[in-house]
Amino acid sequence: MRIYVAGHTGMVGSAVVRRLRHESIHTVITATRAELDLTNQQDVRQFLKREKPDAVILAAARVGGIWANNTYPAQFIYENMMIAANVIHESFATGIHRLLFLGSSCIYPRDADQPIDESALLTGHLEPTNEPYAIAKIAGIKLCESYNRQYGTDYRSIMPTNLYGPGDNFHPENAHVLPALLGRFHDAVTDGSETVTIWGSGTPRREFLHVDDLAAAALFVMQLDQQTYAQATEPMQSHLNVGTGKDIAIADLASLIGQITGFEGEIVFDRSKPDGTKRKLLNIERLAKLGWQPKVALNDGIAATYSWHIEQKKFHRALRSA
Repeated sequence: MRIYVAGHTGMVGSAVVRRLRHESIHTVITATRAELDLTNQQDVRQFLKREKPDAVILAAARVGGIWANNTYPAQFIYENMMIAANVIHESFATGIHRLLFLGSSCIYPRDADQPIDESALLTGHLEPTNEPYAIAKIAGIKLCESYNRQYGTDYRSIMPTNLYGPGDNFHPENAHVLPALLGRFHDAVTDGSETVTIWGSGTPRREFLHVDDLAAAALFVMQLDQQTYAQATEPMQSHLNVGTGKDIAIADLASLIGQITGFEGEIVFDRSKPDGTKRKLLNIERLAKLGWQPKVALNDGIAATYSWHIEQKKFHRALRSA
């Protein structure tokens, strides 16, 4: 099977490509952003007509943490809606029957019951700090559902919880919470700082999934037969949650990262900054009943991600000095 992975240079897309190439039974099709602008409908149409993939995994997205979502709401909603609309529609227009859309747990209402079931979608107000991004992802889910209903396509959606792992963004402001903390604690250890400041109160609870586990889940869902997938999802909400079923307080996460990075100073919480949603834990019973479970423990995953980050920093220093 020829599979086009949209967004293959990102953390999620690169993990999916690694998994596909490890299985060695598919031909993987990719295109960099310079080669293909996914916000341009004509470019997407021409690319799919030329490459003729049998299936598409849509992992491309503009992503970021609370600061980035608050600062660039127009880019987040526009780019993500255009990517979803162009890739999904042009996949249909060029005769591609199978597609997997990767969303985000931020699609669910801010005050949804915990753990969050797939049926919670569109039952309440979204978290304001990432509402534009969430709306774009909801649009992607509904595009898949609508094309399935009207044209009989087999377009599926999975909603992962907070992700981390190799290829993540470690920028102190633009990154998601876990890599941002890893970068911040590493810098504190390197600089000999006595304190590390964390946004918010530290009380919100978050669930974290290693990106390699997500890649495994994506291919697991992609390979289910159509009837099995349909039976596992609701007719009007045909997406599946992907997570670990466990969460951790941000304060405890910071302490864990401090231990892994060797930080021995004080952790300070800046309560003037927003906490975001108080708790976000996904109900993963539907996917578990199909036979999938995550394998990477949080401690091990963070330690491996930190080692990867250190190696990347060494590599880029060597390039600059060469």
